Amino acid sequence: MSPSTRTPVHGDAGRSALRAAEVSVSGSLRDVLTALDRGALGIGLALSPQGVLEGVLTDGDVRRALLGGATLDSPLEPFLRREFIAVGRGASRAAVLDLMQARHIAQVPAIDGEGRVVGLHTLHAILSRDEIPNWAVVMAGGRGERLRPLTDSMPKPMVRVAGRPILERIVLHLVGGGVRRIFIAVNYMADVIEGHFGNGSAFGCRIEYLREEKPLGTGGALSLLPSVPPGPLLVLNGDLLTQVDVGRMLAVHAEGGHLATVGVHEYVHSVPFGVVDLEGQRIVGLREKPTQSWQTNAGIYILEPELVARVPGGTYFPLPALVEECLEKGELVGAFRVEEDWIDVGHHQELRRARGEHP
Repeated sequence: MSPSTRTPVHGDAGRSALRAAEVSVSGSLRDVLTALDRGALGIGLALSPQGVLEGVLTDGDVRRALLGGATLDSPLEPFLRREFIAVGRGASRAAVLDLMQARHIAQVPAIDGEGRVVGLHTLHAILSRDEIPNWAVVMAGGRGERLRPLTDSMPKPMVRVAGRPILERIVLHLVGGGVRRIFIAVNYMADVIEGHFGNGSAFGCRIEYLREEKPLGTGGALSLLPSVPPGPLLVLNGDLLTQVDVGRMLAVHAEGGHLATVGVHEYVHSVPFGVVDLEGQRIVGLREKPTQSWQTNAGIYILEPELVARVPGGTYFPLPALVEECLEKGELVGAFRVEEDWIDVGHHQELRRARGEHP
């Protein structure tokens, strides 16, 4: 594959380093070591004569082979990891970071439909590039009454979906979007959340806790922030599964000059029956299983610092009340359509859907 057909690599190494990390599948362990040193990406990419990625080797793989009796001139193929993890060309950094954390790997090749390498994601590159100055607050203090009995033994944001707590998925998504300072508002079973996340270093960010002595609702914990945010503040409910584009939402907020921007998601309801339109005793229309849609609050907000300062201290305060106050004052509130996947895991039915289970 010619360099002109490659997509940019996620990392400082660039296209030339990716090519330097490539080695022929018929090569030797010496060739792999050379590629590892030359590419400095922590991985060697073994390609077929047709340019298809056949497998990968890390320096650890080579070291284990040599300790097992192989020599530098031994063919690499017997030691090749053919069951490697790869993603498609369009995979987002947030999704790749989630995959890396789940599989405990630091490099993920990107391949096209024919199996040819078009890029390489590295953990170092994802965590070191595109940092944005915006803070994020995740509201995770609620009891989750509607998910009992699950939430009798754990806080709702720590309920697992596909092997990972919902809150961890939110944190990784924010980190993948460039957010490095995250505040988690905690109350119910706060020790479980704090014990899992610690200071955030294991997740590529700095995590601090807004400890509610009593429940403060979806907005009251903002009064516990240690200082005024340096710029627009992201606020998310802690029970969301979403791939919302954080960067795009911030851009829409800035371009619109909004004091607040609210994420909205389309909710569609289908009536499972034929609907009859009446005027008195007379039928004037029939509609078979009609649908109706509404734009609903997605539980994702961007707030200007001056708006955060309006949140009363130590008081139960729902965040929609702050938005309503803006509307009453005639202040500009924008909407951002969340067109990506979005599930509010607030009921058992939504949890089953998030887990891919049948109702």
